[in-house]
Amino acid sequence: MTASKKPTANPKSAKNPADKRRVFLVVVDDSEELHQALFFACKRANSVNGRVALLRCIGQAEFQHWIGVGELMVEEAREEAEKLLRANSEWVHELTGEYPIVHLREGDPKTEVIDLINSEPEISILVLGANTRDENTGPLISYLTSRGVSQCRVPITIVPGHLSDEDIDNVS
Repeated sequence: MTASKKPTANPKSAKNPADKRRVFLVVVDDSEELHQALFFACKRANSVNGRVALLRCIGQAEFQHWIGVGELMVEEAREEAEKLLRANSEWVHELTGEYPIVHLREGDPKTEVIDLINSEPEISILVLGANTRDENTGPLISYLTSRGVSQCRVPITIVPGHLSDEDIDNVS
């Protein structure tokens, strides 16, 4: 009788919670600071064998009397969001060697980011880019660092928008 050999598991595909990869969530918006947040998240993901996830939120239709117009506006916003997510996904792939996890949600980013984090246990860090050109860091950061922080179950990393890629390389 011959002994059968037990197959070895691939460590990256293991389902053990202790082997879980960190997921760095970046909110994709139209800000200039998105570059810094995404670059930082990719560098951190590379350094800890993590992954990057992207979230884009689009507004809900507000035209109750003109439902067709509202639906058309949402559809156009969705197409633009998908195009933006594709472009950023390609950049993440260039920087990390793998495509990000992509989330597209309809609603206010303040509530959608918290809802996503609470519904997706693999998300371990939220990375946001901060406006450094004036005193307003941005509405999402303002919310999350005040009232929203009590609802967020993961650490929040805020990347200053004035950092260069070299600056980020030096700290990540």
